[in-house]
Amino acid sequence: MIECILVLDFGGQYCHLIARRIRELAVYSEIVQPSVMFEDLEGYGKKYNIKGIILSGGPYSVYENGSQRLSNNFMRYIVEHKIPLLGICYGHQLIAYCDGGKVKSIGKKEYGITKIFVKKHNGILKGLNKEEKVWMSHSDTVMEMPEDYEILAHTDNSPVAAFKHKEREIYGLQFHPEVIHTESGMKIFRNFIYDICKCKGNWRMEDFIDGSIKEIKKKIGDKKAIIALSGGVDSSTAAILVYRAIGKNLIAVFIDTGLMRKNEPESIKRIFTKEFDLNLRFIDAKNRFFKALKGIEDPEEKRRVIGETFIRIFEEIAGDVNADFLIQGTIYPDRIESGIKSAFTIKTHHNVGGLPTTLGLKIIEPLRDLYKDEVRIIAKKLGLPDEIAYRHPFPGPGLAIRVIGEVTPESVEIVREADAIVKEEIKNSGLENELWQFFAVLLPIKTVGVQGDIRTYRNTIALRIVQSVDGMTANFARIPYDTLERISTRITNEIPYVNRVVYDITHKPPATIEWE
Repeated sequence: MIECILVLDFGGQYCHLIARRIRELAVYSEIVQPSVMFEDLEGYGKKYNIKGIILSGGPYSVYENGSQRLSNNFMRYIVEHKIPLLGICYGHQLIAYCDGGKVKSIGKKEYGITKIFVKKHNGILKGLNKEEKVWMSHSDTVMEMPEDYEILAHTDNSPVAAFKHKEREIYGLQFHPEVIHTESGMKIFRNFIYDICKCKGNWRMEDFIDGSIKEIKKKIGDKKAIIALSGGVDSSTAAILVYRAIGKNLIAVFIDTGLMRKNEPESIKRIFTKEFDLNLRFIDAKNRFFKALKGIEDPEEKRRVIGETFIRIFEEIAGDVNADFLIQGTIYPDRIESGIKSAFTIKTHHNVGGLPTTLGLKIIEPLRDLYKDEVRIIAKKLGLPDEIAYRHPFPGPGLAIRVIGEVTPESVEIVREADAIVKEEIKNSGLENELWQFFAVLLPIKTVGVQGDIRTYRNTIALRIVQSVDGMTANFARIPYDTLERISTRITNEIPYVNRVVYDITHKPPATIEWE
Protein backbone atom coordinates (compact mmCIF):
# COMPACT_ATOMS: atom_id res chain seq x y z
CA MET A 1 0.00 0.00 0.00
CA ILE A 2 1.42 3.37 -1.05
CA GLU A 3 2.54 5.79 1.65
CA CYS A 4 0.56 9.04 1.58
CA ILE A 5 0.44 12.42 3.26
CA LEU A 6 -3.11 13.79 3.01
CA VAL A 7 -3.56 17.56 2.70
CA LEU A 8 -6.92 19.01 3.76
CA ASP A 9 -7.71 22.00 1.54
CA PHE A 10 -9.36 24.82 3.48
CA GLY A 11 -9.18 27.12 0.45
CA GLY A 12 -5.73 28.68 0.87
CA GLN A 13 -3.91 30.03 -2.17
CA TYR A 14 -0.82 27.99 -1.26
CA CYS A 15 -2.52 24.68 -0.56
CA HIS A 16 -1.13 22.78 -3.53
CA LEU A 17 2.34 24.07 -2.84
CA ILE A 18 2.18 21.92 0.28
CA ALA A 19 1.44 18.80 -1.75
CA ARG A 20 4.13 19.73 -4.23
CA ARG A 21 6.79 20.13 -1.55
CA ILE A 22 5.91 16.69 -0.18
CA ARG A 23 6.21 15.12 -3.63
CA GLU A 24 9.59 16.79 -4.06
CA LEU A 25 10.66 14.77 -1.04
CA ALA A 26 9.61 11.54 -2.83
CA VAL A 27 6.44 10.97 -0.80
CA TYR A 28 3.01 10.79 -2.43
CA SER A 29 0.48 13.42 -1.35
CA GLU A 30 -3.18 13.86 -2.15
CA ILE A 31 -5.42 16.87 -1.56
CA VAL A 32 -8.92 16.31 -0.24
CA GLN A 33 -11.80 18.45 0.90
CA PRO A 34 -12.20 18.55 4.71
CA SER A 35 -15.87 17.54 4.52
CA VAL A 36 -14.97 14.46 2.46
CA MET A 37 -12.12 13.58 4.78
CA PHE A 38 -14.19 13.90 7.92
CA GLU A 39 -16.84 11.59 6.49
CA ASP A 40 -14.61 8.97 4.86
CA LEU A 41 -11.34 8.72 6.77
CA GLU A 42 -11.80 4.97 7.02
CA GLY A 43 -12.05 4.81 3.22
CA TYR A 44 -8.82 6.70 2.74
CA GLY A 45 -7.20 4.44 5.31
CA LYS A 46 -8.05 1.43 3.15
CA LYS A 47 -6.76 3.10 -0.02
CA TYR A 48 -3.48 4.48 1.36
CA ASN A 49 -1.04 3.96 4.16
CA ILE A 50 -1.77 7.36 5.71
CA LYS A 51 1.47 8.52 7.29
CA GLY A 52 0.40 12.04 8.17
CA ILE A 53 -2.25 14.73 7.65
CA ILE A 54 -1.71 18.43 6.98
CA LEU A 55 -4.36 21.14 7.41
CA SER A 56 -3.82 23.97 4.90
CA GLY A 57 -4.29 27.69 5.26
CA GLY A 58 -7.54 29.36 4.26
CA PRO A 59 -9.25 32.72 3.72
CA TYR A 60 -11.54 32.53 6.78
CA SER A 61 -11.35 33.18 10.49
CA VAL A 62 -12.10 30.27 12.83
CA TYR A 63 -15.04 32.35 14.09
CA GLU A 64 -16.67 32.92 10.65
CA ASN A 65 -19.58 30.93 9.28
CA GLY A 66 -17.47 29.69 6.38
CA SER A 67 -14.90 28.12 8.68
CA GLN A 68 -14.58 24.38 9.33
CA ARG A 69 -14.36 22.42 12.56
CA LEU A 70 -12.34 19.30 13.28
CA SER A 71 -14.95 16.60 13.81
CA ASN A 72 -14.82 14.26 16.78
CA ASN A 73 -14.59 11.26 14.46
CA PHE A 74 -11.62 12.82 12.68
CA MET A 75 -9.69 13.52 15.88
CA ARG A 76 -10.59 10.09 17.29
CA TYR A 77 -9.20 8.43 14.15
CA ILE A 78 -6.02 10.52 14.36
CA VAL A 79 -5.45 9.52 17.98
CA GLU A 80 -6.36 5.84 17.58
CA HIS A 81 -4.12 5.35 14.54
CA LYS A 82 -1.37 7.63 15.89
CA ILE A 83 -1.33 9.71 12.71
CA PRO A 84 0.80 12.88 12.96
CA LEU A 85 -1.09 16.11 12.32
CA LEU A 86 0.29 19.46 11.11
CA GLY A 87 -1.71 22.68 10.84
CA ILE A 88 -0.45 25.56 8.68
CA CYS A 89 -1.77 29.14 9.13
CA TYR A 90 -5.57 28.64 9.31
CA GLY A 91 -4.95 24.95 10.10
CA HIS A 92 -2.63 26.02 12.92
CA GLN A 93 -5.34 28.29 14.35
CA LEU A 94 -8.01 25.62 13.88
CA ILE A 95 -6.15 22.99 15.89
CA ALA A 96 -5.58 25.41 18.77
CA TYR A 97 -9.16 26.72 18.67
CA CYS A 98 -10.82 23.28 18.55
CA ASP A 99 -8.74 22.08 21.49
CA GLY A 100 -9.63 25.05 23.70
CA GLY A 101 -7.06 27.70 22.77
CA LYS A 102 -7.79 31.35 22.03
CA VAL A 103 -7.51 32.86 18.56
CA LYS A 104 -7.80 36.62 18.07
CA SER A 105 -7.23 39.29 15.48
CA ILE A 106 -3.90 41.03 15.97
CA GLY A 107 -5.37 44.26 14.61
CA LYS A 108 -3.24 44.23 11.47
CA LYS A 109 -2.22 41.69 8.88
CA GLU A 110 1.17 40.06 9.18
CA TYR A 111 2.04 39.62 5.52
CA GLY A 112 5.32 38.90 3.76
CA ILE A 113 8.73 37.97 5.10
CA THR A 114 8.83 37.87 8.90
CA LYS A 115 11.43 36.75 11.43
CA ILE A 116 10.50 34.01 13.90
CA PHE A 117 12.35 33.33 17.13
CA VAL A 118 12.70 29.61 17.83
CA LYS A 119 12.32 28.70 21.49
CA LYS A 120 12.56 24.91 21.21
CA HIS A 121 14.51 23.18 18.45
CA ASN A 122 12.73 19.85 18.63
CA GLY A 123 10.22 17.96 16.51
CA ILE A 124 9.25 19.92 13.45
CA LEU A 125 11.75 22.75 14.09
CA LYS A 126 14.75 20.47 14.59
CA GLY A 127 17.92 21.86 13.06
CA LEU A 128 16.61 25.42 12.58
CA ASN A 129 18.47 28.54 13.70
CA LYS A 130 17.40 30.63 16.67
CA GLU A 131 16.09 33.21 14.19
CA GLU A 132 14.53 32.23 10.84
CA LYS A 133 13.00 34.16 7.94
CA VAL A 134 9.52 32.88 7.13
CA TRP A 135 6.55 33.86 4.98
CA MET A 136 3.46 35.06 6.85
CA SER A 137 -0.01 35.76 5.46
CA HIS A 138 -2.62 36.15 8.22
CA SER A 139 -4.65 38.57 10.32
CA ASP A 140 -5.75 36.24 13.16
CA THR A 141 -3.26 34.58 15.48
CA VAL A 142 -3.20 32.11 18.36
CA MET A 143 -2.97 34.13 21.57
CA GLU A 144 -3.29 31.37 24.17
CA MET A 145 -2.52 27.65 23.86
CA PRO A 146 -4.55 24.77 25.33
CA GLU A 147 -2.89 23.37 28.45
CA ASP A 148 -1.65 20.20 26.71
CA TYR A 149 0.42 22.18 24.19
CA GLU A 150 3.75 24.00 24.26
CA ILE A 151 5.05 26.96 22.26
CA LEU A 152 8.00 26.30 19.94
CA ALA A 153 8.44 29.75 18.34
CA HIS A 154 7.07 33.30 18.25
CA THR A 155 7.38 36.56 16.29
CA ASP A 156 7.20 40.18 17.42
CA ASN A 157 3.46 40.18 16.56
CA SER A 158 2.45 36.56 17.13
CA PRO A 159 3.06 34.98 20.55
CA VAL A 160 2.51 31.51 19.05
CA ALA A 161 4.25 31.10 15.68
CA ALA A 162 4.70 27.34 16.20
CA PHE A 163 3.46 24.80 18.72
CA LYS A 164 3.27 21.09 19.47
CA HIS A 165 1.18 18.80 21.63
CA LYS A 166 3.12 17.66 24.68
CA GLU A 167 2.33 13.97 24.16
CA ARG A 168 0.99 13.48 20.62
CA GLU A 169 2.52 14.25 17.23
CA ILE A 170 0.34 17.32 16.63
CA TYR A 171 1.99 20.51 15.39
CA GLY A 172 0.98 23.99 14.25
CA LEU A 173 2.81 26.64 12.22
CA GLN A 174 1.43 30.15 11.80
CA PHE A 175 3.77 30.75 8.85
CA HIS A 176 3.92 29.03 5.44
CA PRO A 177 6.82 26.58 5.05
CA GLU A 178 5.59 25.70 1.56
CA VAL A 179 6.41 29.17 0.16
CA ILE A 180 9.99 29.54 -1.07
CA HIS A 181 10.50 32.71 0.98
CA THR A 182 10.52 30.54 4.12
CA GLU A 183 14.22 29.73 3.98
CA SER A 184 14.08 26.50 6.00
CA GLY A 185 10.71 25.39 4.63
CA MET A 186 11.97 22.18 3.06
CA LYS A 187 13.87 21.29 6.23
CA ILE A 188 10.62 21.68 8.18
CA PHE A 189 8.75 19.41 5.76
CA ARG A 190 11.60 16.91 5.88
CA ASN A 191 11.39 16.85 9.66
CA PHE A 192 7.65 16.24 9.51
CA ILE A 193 7.67 13.65 6.74
CA TYR A 194 10.68 11.57 7.70
CA ASP A 195 11.32 12.11 11.42
CA ILE A 196 7.73 12.50 12.61
CA CYS A 197 5.67 10.56 10.03
CA LYS A 198 8.40 7.94 9.44
CA CYS A 199 7.95 7.91 5.65
CA LYS A 200 10.33 5.89 3.47
CA GLY A 201 10.26 8.24 0.47
CA ASN A 202 9.75 5.83 -2.42
CA TRP A 203 7.26 7.67 -4.66
CA ARG A 204 8.33 8.69 -8.19
CA MET A 205 6.79 10.53 -11.15
CA GLU A 206 6.57 7.20 -12.98
CA ASP A 207 3.97 6.25 -10.38
CA PHE A 208 1.88 9.26 -11.43
CA ILE A 209 2.14 8.31 -15.11
CA ASP A 210 1.15 4.69 -14.54
CA GLY A 211 -1.69 5.66 -12.20
CA SER A 212 -3.02 8.30 -14.62
CA ILE A 213 -3.03 5.94 -17.58
CA LYS A 214 -4.99 3.36 -15.59
CA GLU A 215 -7.46 5.98 -14.38
CA ILE A 216 -7.97 7.38 -17.90
CA LYS A 217 -8.56 3.90 -19.34
CA LYS A 218 -11.12 3.24 -16.62
CA LYS A 219 -12.98 6.54 -17.23
CA ILE A 220 -13.00 6.52 -21.05
CA GLY A 221 -13.03 2.82 -21.84
CA ASP A 222 -13.54 2.28 -25.59
CA LYS A 223 -15.19 5.66 -26.16
CA LYS A 224 -13.62 8.61 -27.96
CA ALA A 225 -12.12 11.80 -26.59
CA ILE A 226 -10.88 15.07 -28.08
CA ILE A 227 -8.20 17.42 -26.85
CA ALA A 228 -7.25 20.98 -27.71
CA LEU A 229 -3.61 20.70 -28.75
CA SER A 230 -2.00 24.14 -28.53
CA GLY A 231 1.58 22.88 -28.68
CA GLY A 232 2.34 24.06 -25.17
CA VAL A 233 3.83 21.62 -22.70
CA ASP A 234 0.55 21.22 -20.77
CA SER A 235 -1.75 20.24 -23.64
CA SER A 236 0.99 18.22 -25.37
CA THR A 237 1.74 16.22 -22.22
CA ALA A 238 -1.95 15.63 -21.59
CA ALA A 239 -2.38 14.49 -25.19
CA ILE A 240 0.44 11.95 -25.08
CA LEU A 241 -0.67 10.70 -21.64
CA VAL A 242 -4.21 10.08 -22.89
CA TYR A 243 -2.90 8.67 -26.19
CA ARG A 244 -0.96 6.08 -24.15
CA ALA A 245 -4.28 5.10 -22.57
CA ILE A 246 -6.74 5.05 -25.50
CA GLY A 247 -4.64 5.30 -28.68
CA LYS A 248 -6.43 6.41 -31.84
CA ASN A 249 -9.66 7.02 -29.92
CA LEU A 250 -8.07 10.35 -28.97
CA ILE A 251 -8.65 13.05 -31.56
CA ALA A 252 -6.20 15.93 -31.11
CA VAL A 253 -7.52 19.22 -32.45
CA PHE A 254 -5.39 22.25 -33.20
CA ILE A 255 -7.51 25.38 -33.57
CA ASP A 256 -5.91 28.37 -35.23
CA THR A 257 -7.62 31.15 -33.27
CA GLY A 258 -5.61 33.93 -34.84
CA LEU A 259 -4.34 34.61 -31.32
CA MET A 260 -1.22 32.43 -31.42
CA ARG A 261 2.43 33.48 -31.44
CA LYS A 262 4.28 34.12 -34.68
CA ASN A 263 4.60 30.99 -36.90
CA GLU A 264 3.15 28.80 -34.13
CA PRO A 265 0.49 27.01 -36.22
CA GLU A 266 3.11 25.98 -38.78
CA SER A 267 5.46 24.79 -36.03
CA ILE A 268 2.78 22.63 -34.39
CA LYS A 269 1.87 21.01 -37.70
CA ARG A 270 5.53 20.16 -38.34
CA ILE A 271 6.19 18.65 -34.90
CA PHE A 272 3.06 16.59 -34.44
CA THR A 273 2.74 15.27 -37.97
CA LYS A 274 6.37 14.16 -38.24
CA GLU A 275 7.23 13.02 -34.72
CA PHE A 276 3.93 11.68 -33.36
CA ASP A 277 1.26 9.37 -34.64
CA LEU A 278 -1.67 11.29 -33.18
CA ASN A 279 -5.08 11.43 -34.81
CA LEU A 280 -4.69 15.15 -35.58
CA ARG A 281 -7.11 17.73 -37.00
CA PHE A 282 -6.45 21.38 -37.89
CA ILE A 283 -9.23 23.97 -37.75
CA ASP A 284 -8.94 27.52 -39.10
CA ALA A 285 -11.23 29.55 -36.81
CA LYS A 286 -9.56 32.99 -36.88
CA ASN A 287 -12.59 34.84 -38.20
CA ARG A 288 -14.90 33.15 -35.72
CA PHE A 289 -12.80 34.21 -32.70
CA PHE A 290 -12.32 37.80 -33.84
CA LYS A 291 -16.03 38.12 -34.50
CA ALA A 292 -16.84 36.79 -31.02
CA LEU A 293 -14.36 39.23 -29.43
CA LYS A 294 -15.55 42.31 -31.29
CA GLY A 295 -16.27 45.23 -28.95
CA ILE A 296 -15.17 43.36 -25.80
CA GLU A 297 -12.64 45.06 -23.51
CA ASP A 298 -13.12 43.45 -20.09
CA PRO A 299 -10.50 40.70 -19.54
CA GLU A 300 -12.88 38.34 -17.75
CA GLU A 301 -15.38 38.68 -20.57
CA LYS A 302 -12.61 37.98 -23.10
CA ARG A 303 -11.76 34.78 -21.27
CA ARG A 304 -15.39 33.74 -21.07
CA VAL A 305 -15.99 34.39 -24.78
CA ILE A 306 -12.80 32.61 -25.84
CA GLY A 307 -13.59 29.66 -23.58
CA GLU A 308 -17.12 29.35 -24.91
CA THR A 309 -15.99 29.65 -28.53
CA PHE A 310 -13.40 26.93 -27.94
CA ILE A 311 -15.96 24.65 -26.37
CA ARG A 312 -18.56 25.21 -29.09
CA ILE A 313 -16.03 24.24 -31.75
CA PHE A 314 -15.09 21.15 -29.78
CA GLU A 315 -18.75 20.22 -29.39
CA GLU A 316 -19.15 20.40 -33.16
CA ILE A 317 -16.09 18.25 -33.75
CA ALA A 318 -17.14 15.85 -31.01
CA GLY A 319 -20.48 15.47 -32.74
CA ASP A 320 -18.71 14.57 -35.96
CA VAL A 321 -16.50 11.94 -34.34
CA ASN A 322 -18.99 10.81 -31.66
CA ALA A 323 -16.66 11.79 -28.79
CA ASP A 324 -17.92 11.83 -25.22
CA PHE A 325 -14.91 13.34 -23.45
CA LEU A 326 -12.92 16.56 -23.64
CA ILE A 327 -9.31 16.37 -22.40
CA GLN A 328 -7.81 19.58 -21.03
CA GLY A 329 -4.23 20.39 -20.09
CA THR A 330 -5.30 22.39 -17.04
CA ILE A 331 -2.64 22.54 -14.33
CA TYR A 332 -3.01 23.62 -10.74
CA PRO A 333 -2.01 27.34 -10.98
CA ASP A 334 -4.80 27.71 -13.60
CA ARG A 335 -7.35 26.30 -11.18
CA ILE A 336 -6.24 28.11 -8.04
CA GLU A 337 -6.32 31.50 -9.81
CA SER A 338 -9.78 30.68 -11.12
CA GLY A 339 -11.05 30.28 -7.56
CA ILE A 340 -11.56 26.53 -7.32
CA LYS A 341 -13.16 25.15 -4.20
CA SER A 342 -13.14 27.85 -1.53
CA ALA A 343 -10.17 29.85 -2.77
CA PHE A 344 -10.78 33.46 -3.85
CA THR A 345 -10.98 34.10 -7.61
CA ILE A 346 -8.07 36.05 -9.10
CA LYS A 347 -8.86 35.61 -12.77
CA THR A 348 -10.78 33.06 -14.79
CA HIS A 349 -8.80 30.75 -17.06
CA HIS A 350 -10.62 29.95 -20.28
CA ASN A 351 -10.41 26.21 -19.68
CA VAL A 352 -11.46 26.39 -16.03
CA GLY A 353 -13.94 28.97 -14.83
CA GLY A 354 -14.80 29.96 -18.40
CA LEU A 355 -16.53 26.71 -19.30
CA PRO A 356 -20.11 27.26 -20.48
CA THR A 357 -22.77 25.70 -18.27
CA THR A 358 -24.33 23.85 -21.22
CA LEU A 359 -21.14 21.91 -21.99
CA GLY A 360 -22.04 18.67 -23.73
CA LEU A 361 -18.77 16.81 -23.03
CA LYS A 362 -17.36 15.20 -19.92
CA ILE A 363 -14.14 16.87 -18.81
CA ILE A 364 -10.94 15.00 -17.95
CA GLU A 365 -7.95 16.98 -16.64
CA PRO A 366 -5.09 14.51 -16.09
CA LEU A 367 -2.62 17.24 -15.03
CA ARG A 368 -4.99 19.20 -12.82
CA ASP A 369 -2.97 18.73 -9.61
CA LEU A 370 0.49 19.35 -11.08
CA TYR A 371 2.76 22.36 -11.39
CA LYS A 372 4.61 23.40 -14.52
CA ASP A 373 7.96 21.92 -13.53
CA GLU A 374 6.30 18.60 -12.68
CA VAL A 375 4.57 18.60 -16.08
CA ARG A 376 7.94 19.15 -17.77
CA ILE A 377 9.37 16.11 -15.98
CA ILE A 378 6.45 13.98 -17.16
CA ALA A 379 6.76 15.38 -20.69
CA LYS A 380 10.36 14.20 -20.92
CA LYS A 381 9.49 10.79 -19.49
CA LEU A 382 6.77 10.46 -22.15
CA GLY A 383 9.30 11.19 -24.90
CA LEU A 384 8.30 14.72 -25.87
CA PRO A 385 11.12 16.78 -27.47
CA ASP A 386 12.80 19.64 -25.59
CA GLU A 387 11.13 22.09 -27.97
CA ILE A 388 7.81 21.14 -26.35
CA ALA A 389 8.88 20.02 -22.86
CA TYR A 390 10.68 23.28 -22.07
CA ARG A 391 8.47 25.68 -23.96
CA HIS A 392 7.71 28.73 -21.86
CA PRO A 393 4.15 29.19 -20.55
CA PHE A 394 1.60 30.74 -22.91
CA PRO A 395 -1.95 31.62 -21.77
CA GLY A 396 -4.90 29.65 -23.09
CA PRO A 397 -6.65 32.82 -24.36
CA GLY A 398 -3.49 33.59 -26.32
CA LEU A 399 -2.56 37.10 -27.39
CA ALA A 400 -6.10 38.31 -26.66
CA ILE A 401 -5.12 38.99 -23.05
CA ARG A 402 -1.91 40.70 -24.14
CA VAL A 403 -3.94 43.31 -25.97
CA ILE A 404 -5.34 45.59 -23.28
CA GLY A 405 -8.74 46.66 -24.55
CA GLU A 406 -10.58 45.50 -27.66
CA VAL A 407 -9.01 42.66 -29.62
CA THR A 408 -8.74 43.18 -33.38
CA PRO A 409 -6.64 41.49 -36.10
CA GLU A 410 -4.56 44.67 -36.28
CA SER A 411 -3.88 44.93 -32.53
CA VAL A 412 -3.00 41.23 -32.32
CA GLU A 413 -0.56 41.56 -35.21
CA ILE A 414 1.25 44.41 -33.42
CA VAL A 415 1.68 42.46 -30.19
CA ARG A 416 2.56 39.27 -32.13
CA GLU A 417 5.46 41.00 -33.89
CA ALA A 418 6.63 42.63 -30.65
CA ASP A 419 6.44 39.28 -28.85
CA ALA A 420 8.55 37.63 -31.57
CA ILE A 421 11.24 40.29 -31.15
CA VAL A 422 11.29 39.81 -27.37
CA LYS A 423 11.60 36.04 -27.79
CA GLU A 424 14.41 36.31 -30.34
CA GLU A 425 16.47 38.81 -28.35
CA ILE A 426 16.08 36.92 -25.07
CA LYS A 427 17.25 33.75 -26.82
CA ASN A 428 20.19 35.54 -28.45
CA SER A 429 21.20 36.91 -25.06
CA GLY A 430 21.39 33.40 -23.57
CA LEU A 431 18.80 34.25 -20.91
CA GLU A 432 16.00 31.96 -22.11
CA ASN A 433 16.57 29.13 -19.63
CA GLU A 434 16.88 31.52 -16.67
CA LEU A 435 13.41 33.00 -17.17
CA TRP A 436 9.87 31.78 -16.51
CA GLN A 437 8.11 34.02 -19.04
CA PHE A 438 8.93 36.92 -21.33
CA PHE A 439 6.46 38.68 -23.59
CA ALA A 440 5.03 41.94 -24.89
CA VAL A 441 1.75 43.66 -23.98
CA LEU A 442 -0.01 46.22 -26.17
CA LEU A 443 -1.29 49.06 -24.00
CA PRO A 444 -4.47 51.02 -24.83
CA ILE A 445 -2.64 54.35 -24.94
CA LYS A 446 -0.76 56.33 -27.56
CA THR A 447 2.05 58.76 -26.87
CA VAL A 448 3.91 61.46 -28.74
CA GLY A 449 7.24 60.47 -30.23
CA VAL A 450 9.81 61.54 -32.81
CA GLN A 451 10.64 59.06 -35.55
CA GLY A 452 12.43 59.98 -38.74
CA ASP A 453 12.55 63.62 -37.65
CA ILE A 454 8.76 63.85 -37.59
CA ARG A 455 6.22 63.90 -34.80
CA THR A 456 4.35 60.61 -34.24
CA TYR A 457 1.44 59.64 -32.06
CA ARG A 458 1.60 55.87 -31.75
CA ASN A 459 1.15 52.79 -29.57
CA THR A 460 3.00 51.76 -26.41
CA ILE A 461 4.38 48.27 -25.74
CA ALA A 462 5.06 47.00 -22.20
CA LEU A 463 7.61 44.25 -21.64
CA ARG A 464 6.88 41.60 -18.99
CA ILE A 465 9.87 39.39 -18.10
CA VAL A 466 9.78 37.33 -14.90
CA GLN A 467 11.58 34.62 -12.98
CA SER A 468 9.65 31.96 -11.07
CA VAL A 469 9.79 28.38 -9.85
CA ASP A 470 6.14 27.38 -10.09
CA GLY A 471 4.14 30.36 -11.38
CA MET A 472 2.44 30.92 -8.03
CA THR A 473 4.91 33.68 -7.16
CA ALA A 474 7.28 35.55 -9.48
CA ASN A 475 9.87 38.32 -9.49
CA PHE A 476 10.49 40.73 -12.35
CA ALA A 477 13.78 39.81 -14.02
CA ARG A 478 16.72 42.20 -13.79
CA ILE A 479 17.51 42.06 -17.49
CA PRO A 480 20.76 43.73 -18.64
CA TYR A 481 20.12 47.20 -20.03
CA ASP A 482 21.80 46.41 -23.36
CA THR A 483 19.30 43.56 -23.91
CA LEU A 484 16.35 45.79 -23.06
CA GLU A 485 17.77 48.46 -25.34
CA ARG A 486 18.02 46.06 -28.29
CA ILE A 487 14.44 44.92 -27.73
CA SER A 488 13.16 48.48 -27.49
CA THR A 489 15.11 49.66 -30.55
CA ARG A 490 13.94 46.76 -32.69
CA ILE A 491 10.29 47.14 -31.68
CA THR A 492 10.18 50.87 -32.41
CA ASN A 493 12.14 50.46 -35.66
CA GLU A 494 10.47 47.33 -37.06
CA ILE A 495 6.86 47.91 -36.00
CA PRO A 496 5.66 51.19 -37.55
CA TYR A 497 2.72 51.49 -35.12
CA VAL A 498 4.84 51.68 -31.95
CA ASN A 499 6.97 54.57 -30.66
CA ARG A 500 7.41 53.73 -26.96
CA VAL A 501 8.47 50.68 -24.92
CA VAL A 502 8.19 50.41 -21.10
CA TYR A 503 9.34 47.70 -18.66
CA ASP A 504 7.12 46.18 -15.95
CA ILE A 505 9.03 45.92 -12.65
CA THR A 506 6.21 44.47 -10.50
CA HIS A 507 6.47 41.18 -8.62
CA LYS A 508 3.73 38.55 -8.23
CA PRO A 509 2.15 39.28 -5.81
CA PRO A 510 0.89 42.02 -5.87
CA ALA A 511 0.55 41.69 -9.66
CA THR A 512 -0.15 38.55 -11.67
CA ILE A 513 2.28 37.48 -14.38
CA GLU A 514 -0.13 38.27 -17.21
CA TRP A 515 -1.63 41.75 -17.34
CA GLU A 516 -5.15 40.41 -17.85
